[in-house]
Amino acid sequence: MNDYVIQIKDVCKVFKETTALNHVTIDFERNKIHGLIGRNGSGKTMLLKSICGFTPVTSGEIIVNGKRVGKEVDIPPDIGIIIESPGFLPNYTGYANLKFLAGINKKISKDDIKAAIQRVGLDPESKKKVGKYSLGMKQRLGIAQAIMEHPSILLLDEPMNGIDKQGVNDIRELLLQLKAEGITILLASHNSEDIQMLCDTVCEMDRGELNVIR
Repeated sequence: MNDYVIQIKDVCKVFKETTALNHVTIDFERNKIHGLIGRNGSGKTMLLKSICGFTPVTSGEIIVNGKRVGKEVDIPPDIGIIIESPGFLPNYTGYANLKFLAGINKKISKDDIKAAIQRVGLDPESKKKVGKYSLGMKQRLGIAQAIMEHPSILLLDEPMNGIDKQGVNDIRELLLQLKAEGITILLASHNSEDIQMLCDTVCEMDRGELNVIR
């Protein structure tokens, strides 16, 4: 089995006169947490969107679990995603939102959904509507959505956004547990403490270019 779960080969993404990704080449090993750092607009989110097939690249190649994204698969299977703010139906409970989303792939049971909600510190039996959730609660629910179908890869863009200090500690612990369970995680974060505590490798992005820090 290839040790690299994600392979990015000379990838460029160009919008008219703007280069969002500039000849990015990197391999990400399985069963590790890989950190992406960089300022807003540096290319972190664009790279994550390209890996999961949301945004086709202009040139180069992205291979996820041995399949070329945009050629052999449109969106790689077995991948959990938080990119930008999670979007939920405000007039439904957290459980109802995830049940609706789980119905698309029909891969998991009600118990799987409830277990994912519990793992992020929310109550699956709560009648509170998502429209009444705090930003931190919505972020927790987004993480539950990303992990509920037991993916082998997680792409997380600022997953701690809006979460209080205790919640951040809880989510850090959860991510380390998921890594121990064999999940590969790409974590984009502005928080140097998250990167220092969690990540096995660190890459910095600046103006669409990627450099390995460690």
